[in-house]
Amino acid sequence: QVQLVESGGGSVQAGGSLRLSCAASTEIYCMGWFRQAPGKERERIATIDSDGIRTYAESVKGRFTISKDNAKNILYLQMNSLNAEESAMYYCAAGAKRYCDGGDAYWWGQGTQVTVSS
Repeated sequence: QVQLVESGGGSVQAGGSLRLSCAASTEIYCMGWFRQAPGKERERIATIDSDGIRTYAESVKGRFTISKDNAKNILYLQMNSLNAEESAMYYCAAGAKRYCDGGDAYWWGQGTQVTVSS
């Protein structure tokens, strides 16, 4: 059973930055981040595969950076220039190549709350 544990959420003012982390219990080909705000659909934010190939949602391109420490199996999401509309629960997710190709993730973390105040 794969376990994903997120950390790094919190409160920040608009325009500020946060870095999220996700520790995985084992090496996984594809990892990424989703977010979901109350009453809104889940949004796919970014993915990274074992070759370092990254994908980003248009809404976060240029502001968010996904990275991974392969030796430690830790995934990161550096978020800059945050705005209030990005307040949400952020989830780490992981899966096989299919996930990085646009499919569904197999495993999910418990989520970490990000609150951006305007």
